[in-house]
Amino acid sequence: MILIHNFLPAVILLLFSMVCWGSWSNTQKMTAKTWRFELFYFDFVWGLLLTAVIAAFTLGSFGSDGRSFLDDLAQADTTSILYAMAGGIVWNLGTLLLVAAMAIAGMAVGFPIGGGLAWVLGIVVNFIFAGAQGNNVTVLFAGVALIVAAIFFCMQAYKKLASGQKSSTSKGLIISLLAGLTIAFFYGLVVKSLDPAYVAGGAGHLTPFTGVFFFTIGAVVSTPVFNLFVMRHPVDGEKLSVKDYFKGDIKTHLTGVLGGIIWMSGMVISFMAIPKAGPTISYALTNGAPVVAMFWGVFVWKEFKGAPKGTNALLTAMFILFIAGLITITMSKI
Repeated sequence: MILIHNFLPAVILLLFSMVCWGSWSNTQKMTAKTWRFELFYFDFVWGLLLTAVIAAFTLGSFGSDGRSFLDDLAQADTTSILYAMAGGIVWNLGTLLLVAAMAIAGMAVGFPIGGGLAWVLGIVVNFIFAGAQGNNVTVLFAGVALIVAAIFFCMQAYKKLASGQKSSTSKGLIISLLAGLTIAFFYGLVVKSLDPAYVAGGAGHLTPFTGVFFFTIGAVVSTPVFNLFVMRHPVDGEKLSVKDYFKGDIKTHLTGVLGGIIWMSGMVISFMAIPKAGPTISYALTNGAPVVAMFWGVFVWKEFKGAPKGTNALLTAMFILFIAGLITITMSKI
């Protein structure tokens, strides 16, 4: 397999992962007018599986680092596999909630609140699992504090935007917060499946690419359970059935698959870099994705166009604090 062994290239790849994780939701936005998020999500998961399999048989099988994917499968133990799959199941539930939040509140709100909360809690969880790993703890948590402040400003901006629509405001905020609380724990579970020979803090026997593969299997097998429940008990709109999925055209389905490819590309690349950067800093950098999503939501999709006076100041503060938090967390490793 192919891994990264120097800090600077690892940081560059993690930043690329951050862009992937902050951009995949554009595909949901592209189909939102004619295609419900529940139907989008099935195609999204197929994109995840396709990318994970290709990565396992290419990046996970070539190169001189450690075991190849098939060799790793042959020696994989049940506990490690279950940890990786559990990470996929937890992430899947949280991401489905995040997609629901974005469908209600928009990318510029659902992602900063849900993704930002997952970012903060995930850093804490990975810190507990994997320790400091060379990070300056004071600087690291100063960055976390900046992100918390950014989430607060985002919530205030959303309240201004949705003034007079309190029920909708509450629903969007609550689902975003639930998404963040759930997603925060997936990364640490996957890390526990990994061999400490490759990832500091690992407690299992899998190489990073095999861990990502079983993470994806967890997401795939849990999607019918979670998504069919949401289709029968929608957060917005009428009930859906499986028949509705087959009403989409090929372009709509491929857009969803593209979303999964973009997200999983970020996951694969982040786990190539994790041996050098460590789980805590890897999670912190890749989950700067809310900054990217905010950019798309505010400047490309114009989600705050026509917002009440004072909203732009809150958004500016949110951007500044998120970016300052990202830089501060990065500096904690230097």
